[in-house]
Amino acid sequence: MKKFFVMAIVLLSTVPVIAQDSILIRKIYDEALTNGQAYNNLRYLCKNIGPRLSGSVNAEKAVRWGKKMMEDYAFDKVYLQEVMVPHWVRGAREEAYILDGKKRIPVPIAAIGMSVATPKAGISANIVEVRSIKELETLGEKIIKGKIVFFNRQFDPRFIETGDGYGEAGDQRFNGPAEAARYGAVGVIVRSLTPNIDDHPHTGSTLVSTGAKAVPAACISTRAANKLSRMLKLRKLPQVKLWFKQNCQILPEVLSYNVIGEITGTEHPEKIITVGGHLDSWDLAEGAHDDGTGIVQSAEALRIFKTLNYRPKNTIRAVFFMNEENGHRGGLKYAEDALKKKEDHIAAIESDYGGFTPRGFTFDGLSPAQLKDINRKWKPLLEPYYADRLTAGFSGTDIEPLRDSVPSIVLIGFLPDSQRYFDIHHTPADVFENVNKRELELGAAGIASLIYLIDQHGLK
Repeated sequence: MKKFFVMAIVLLSTVPVIAQDSILIRKIYDEALTNGQAYNNLRYLCKNIGPRLSGSVNAEKAVRWGKKMMEDYAFDKVYLQEVMVPHWVRGAREEAYILDGKKRIPVPIAAIGMSVATPKAGISANIVEVRSIKELETLGEKIIKGKIVFFNRQFDPRFIETGDGYGEAGDQRFNGPAEAARYGAVGVIVRSLTPNIDDHPHTGSTLVSTGAKAVPAACISTRAANKLSRMLKLRKLPQVKLWFKQNCQILPEVLSYNVIGEITGTEHPEKIITVGGHLDSWDLAEGAHDDGTGIVQSAEALRIFKTLNYRPKNTIRAVFFMNEENGHRGGLKYAEDALKKKEDHIAAIESDYGGFTPRGFTFDGLSPAQLKDINRKWKPLLEPYYADRLTAGFSGTDIEPLRDSVPSIVLIGFLPDSQRYFDIHHTPADVFENVNKRELELGAAGIASLIYLIDQHGLK
């Protein structure tokens, strides 16, 4: 009987806390859905600034815009964090043709970020088709030397979470060109990293070759990749060649900035909850989903707290990271400074998976028992908003370096629906018009709600 009464007292004592949390979360969603400013902020970033690859004039404009936006929202602190970034430029339009005897069949390509240019006349060579980096080793220099290596491993459609497919296929773009150069390849073409079959070449970043002379590398659209692969199977190899030309350059590094805004904690100002995305984008489009949505959602979370007059216990910090796309310098610099200052980060949340309908969050740094407890306590609060999938998993590229600087930190990735993301990722289709206002607002509210729960109750 005594045990029963103790349990009853414990249960009753938690009711007011749960009710309070539920009420505040409802207010967060109401504010985001009725007075949200993320969509208008995204419109300005995309349409008034546009593509903003690190080192570019537009990246500099985006830094100034981000700082002013935070100042206009009257965050307690707004400042810039210096970071040196690469400056790669695409140059004039890329071109490519399949050479089938006397026929010239144009195919869509896009130079891979950090790649070198071709000679002015372009490159023309026979093709070696492979589906893995391991296959290069099997073929060896005897077969590869003097050829264009064609990486044609398809994006595996069996993954329900499409990010897993991207990760599984991504090494051929990031490591493939440097590995092919080791065996004497004169150029590299990589199948675009998307499950969609279309004519959009997807760019991205590649590793700058260190052990061999860098070779020009470009992504080819999936439809063109299928066509090229069929032609190689149906014809004798010498009959089918590829010619491509690109004019990219790697220029001297440029001084840029992470943009940081804070609401100071009332009880533990030295303890920090970071939320952020990356301010830079690829040069082919406006960087709407990648990662304009993450930027405006992070700022929106703090704006909502200010509007609701919610004073957090811990310091809440929004960070617009620079140079995620082709160097990760912003995330590395942020972690480096956190270590130097001995900052006490409780958690860091990253939104870099698009602005689609929220599904939940991934956690890195909790034990299975701790994650189970988080689900028990918070899943009922987030379930009405369909943001209750709380699982272990990868968090994000920009916050990942914090693991070495603050070993006790919990890293969290915002997890929206992923089914459409890699249709437009790193392509000219990543524009403002492809972002849904309500989905964006729901994501901002979900992120703000999780920050609130962490601030009130901690994670461990």
